[in-house]
Amino acid sequence: MTAPRVPAPLIDAALVCAALADTWANVAPDNRVGLACALPAAVALLLRRHLPVAALALTLSAALVTDAVLAPLIALYALAATTRSRPLILAGAAAFTACYMLPWPPPAIDRMDHTTALIDFAYSLAMAAAPAFLGQLVQARRDLSLRLAEITEAREHERLLIAQTVLAKERAQLAREMHDVVSHQVSLIAVRAGALQVGTHDPETKEAATTIRRLCVRTLDELRHMVSVLRASGSLPTDLTPQPTIAELRQLVDYSGIETELDLDLPDDLPPPLQRAVYRTVQEALTNVRKHAPGATAAVRVQHAGGAVLTTVTNTAPTRPTLALPSARHGLIGLRQRAELLGGTLTTGPTPEGGYRLQLRLPVD
Repeated sequence: MTAPRVPAPLIDAALVCAALADTWANVAPDNRVGLACALPAAVALLLRRHLPVAALALTLSAALVTDAVLAPLIALYALAATTRSRPLILAGAAAFTACYMLPWPPPAIDRMDHTTALIDFAYSLAMAAAPAFLGQLVQARRDLSLRLAEITEAREHERLLIAQTVLAKERAQLAREMHDVVSHQVSLIAVRAGALQVGTHDPETKEAATTIRRLCVRTLDELRHMVSVLRASGSLPTDLTPQPTIAELRQLVDYSGIETELDLDLPDDLPPPLQRAVYRTVQEALTNVRKHAPGATAAVRVQHAGGAVLTTVTNTAPTRPTLALPSARHGLIGLRQRAELLGGTLTTGPTPEGGYRLQLRLPVD
């Protein structure tokens, strides 16, 4: 808890009164010259805040003709506490030393005592050095306080940045969880509801499945919006979930473990949602070939024709027995829903040669 600051006018009044009291104690009433110098010097202290050099110059006359030196000492302290010019402070201290050491009017040369003059010089110099050093000390303390305040503010700003960074990481983690877990689960619910909607003949069940699927789609839209907000305030979306593109199809085909022929003829400016849909479709189709047609070869053809992107994945008949593998059987349904969301169609079916064909058609607009 800081102490309350004393008002500046009250300090000025107290210093002027102290200088007047010093004049009353050290200047005789009949010394008109001394009073003419000491009284204005006390009033000149009011200028020390804004005009410290002028205040010191107006008070030096009191030190020259009288012993009332409180006013010039206060003015010298104010000069040392406000200015950053060391030569100016030294000049002020030297001027006070000269005015205080040399009496006025000056004595005759033969009456001067060198020993006394040396003592007076040392005493005057010490008297001038005290307020000068004190003023410099107060100035250094004030600068140190300002520096500490700046350091405190910088640390507070750094702490705020660290807190924002932690919050951004938490938001990014939350976005990942929502994208990878919540959205996936809601998508499965939508897929199951769509399957129930298509497979049932009961009107009430069909209506309930339709409602569930509609709510799931709406929830997914809201989740996508929330994830985009979290990503915008956390980190870049590309840092959260890698988004596949058409350029990665070659790597997908090479690492599929299936002898696959790839025919790719697409423009470079294909919208990202279409690129992801094509990639996921080819990925799911090759997965199904690997699971349900062991030993088969595949052909992937992606072309742009008639204002649409046509993706066709065809595989030959299996050459080895099919193994029973666990499957949720939601892959094709999910691809069909993705196609519908983009305004396209997905068709699948066996080929006359005993293989299987999957065809995705997406409008470019």
